[in-house]
Amino acid sequence: MSNYHIKNLEEYFQVYRKSIRNPEGFWEEVAEEHFMWHKKWDRVLDWDFTKPEVKWFEGAKLNITENCIDRHLRIRGDKTAILFEPNDPKEEAQHISYAQLSERVNKFANVLKAQGVKKGDRVCIYLPMIPELAVSVLACARIGAIHSVVFAGFSSTALATRINDCDCKMVITSDGSYRGAKTIDLKGIVDEALEQCEGVETVLIAKRIHSDIEMKSGRDQWLEPLLDEASADCEPEIMDAEDPLFILYTSGSTGKPKGMVHTTAGYMVYTAYTFKNVFQYREEDVYWCTADIGWITGHSYIVYGPLANGATTVMFEGVPSYPDFGRFWEIVEKHKINQFYTAPTAIRALAKQGTELIENHDLSSLKVLGSVGEPINEEAWHWYNDNIGHKNSPIVDTWWQTETGGIMITPIPYVTPTKPTYATLPFPGIQPALMDENGKEIKGNQADGRLCIKFPWPSMARTIWGNHQRYKDTYFSAFENMYFTGDGALRDEVGYYRITGRVDDVIIVSGHNLGTAPIEDAVNEHPAVAESAIVGFPHDVKGNALYGYVILKNFGETRNQDNLRKEINQMITEQIGPIAKLDKIQFTQGLPKTRSGKIMRRILRKIASKDTSNLGDTSTLLNPEVVQDIIDNAL
Repeated sequence: MSNYHIKNLEEYFQVYRKSIRNPEGFWEEVAEEHFMWHKKWDRVLDWDFTKPEVKWFEGAKLNITENCIDRHLRIRGDKTAILFEPNDPKEEAQHISYAQLSERVNKFANVLKAQGVKKGDRVCIYLPMIPELAVSVLACARIGAIHSVVFAGFSSTALATRINDCDCKMVITSDGSYRGAKTIDLKGIVDEALEQCEGVETVLIAKRIHSDIEMKSGRDQWLEPLLDEASADCEPEIMDAEDPLFILYTSGSTGKPKGMVHTTAGYMVYTAYTFKNVFQYREEDVYWCTADIGWITGHSYIVYGPLANGATTVMFEGVPSYPDFGRFWEIVEKHKINQFYTAPTAIRALAKQGTELIENHDLSSLKVLGSVGEPINEEAWHWYNDNIGHKNSPIVDTWWQTETGGIMITPIPYVTPTKPTYATLPFPGIQPALMDENGKEIKGNQADGRLCIKFPWPSMARTIWGNHQRYKDTYFSAFENMYFTGDGALRDEVGYYRITGRVDDVIIVSGHNLGTAPIEDAVNEHPAVAESAIVGFPHDVKGNALYGYVILKNFGETRNQDNLRKEINQMITEQIGPIAKLDKIQFTQGLPKTRSGKIMRRILRKIASKDTSNLGDTSTLLNPEVVQDIIDNAL
């Protein structure tokens, strides 16, 4: 089918028009020609955003792992499916072929079955970026269990919340993990989490750091001996198109994390089709996304999208700064990487190191550079373009979300002319709309508003696990018959989109979406704290950093304030994880509030950003005098 691989701008517009005029016909063609089905669908799409309810390829029967593994075995059995690059550059990289991946996934799937895991059961995976992480995800999908991967940087409290929310019966972890020069005791974190989780029956432990760990009798088992005994044949569970494939938690602006539910067929079709086009992947290419599989980027563009296309996908265990800041470029040269997909935070951190470490490496294999997680700023864009791509490798600045499942607005390399800071044009099948404050769509170019999507796409999340009302309230209540992204955007004179950032209390720090409410809850648990408010402020590496305004119960607290700051950050680390620590903590006597008691974060954001020239009208505040006091003592 010609439009599976878009090759020029004229073709993009043709394909895009077709996808908008006849979405069902368009996606049916993609689905029919590029995937294995046990049974075709009865209808392509059934949707109603008022409920909201969306069903794609209803009645179809499939297993996603047959599409990611089995169908490649005949022609690509010996091709590398997963290329594992360990944390320590002295440890040898592993090339796992499609045939070996098939055997490993089937054995793992049989282990899960032997441990009593059945179709529809939830399995929590808390693993570092080692091959077992990808294998366990695929093993769950093989038998129809729903995987819930939790990023292995989250604290035991955050892990327990996620395990309990979707009632996982099993946890898969490792004895520990390597991260740069550090080793992390993952099993200890799991043990602590499970003190609060009654539903977990089994913990499977992979060996990674070979440390002595405590094993709880009757619950904990080493993974390797079970795999050794397992059969390498496992018939795939035949799934319905709309059966859940996985749950992935994302921070909300309020309350506990939201377990986004992604289903099987539409997710598969969309991630495969976007991967092929956004990275212009060709058969012999080696593709590397530096994300962690604990995030949606890793699900869609390390595991499912690449493997559905029979690609070679790199899994990197380490960090960009270890053993030095040349690590990424060393890997690009070593494995002759063709597509490189990373976050603006990493790009900014690497740009600060100058170019000497780049000049030692041959980056000529690179064909496409990608950016994900937050809008990329102009300076970082130019640095990436000049020093990594040498102006020969187009940058795809991709906008999408955990909730969308796949890339939504993006240039297509060698097809869409790029423009720094712009995600450019919608992907085929995506119908964006900019809305004004009054809920009216802003037509025409040169517009600025709230970004909505007015028609369903195959990989959209179907609900929030166990709370469909919250799903409706969060995404479908702000604008009638529209999915509201929570982001602001502007459209330029040619129709290119630029994402301007969140319009709610979610702050993107180093590409991680952090809701302010759970962090404030953690701060407020400190015995000396009466109240807190957290905002983002610009940071030249992270994009945004967190600034905490904290009211102490006893403002004249005589304890060393630096110690208090350390204690507060320690509480955040324990409750959420180190990614949510505050860069600045200002102790204050009050917070600016409206008469209804709402904290005016807009004012706090401006003060944190050192932009106090125009704070707007503060006279209507309950306590306007507090504003000057905060400004005078700002950090």
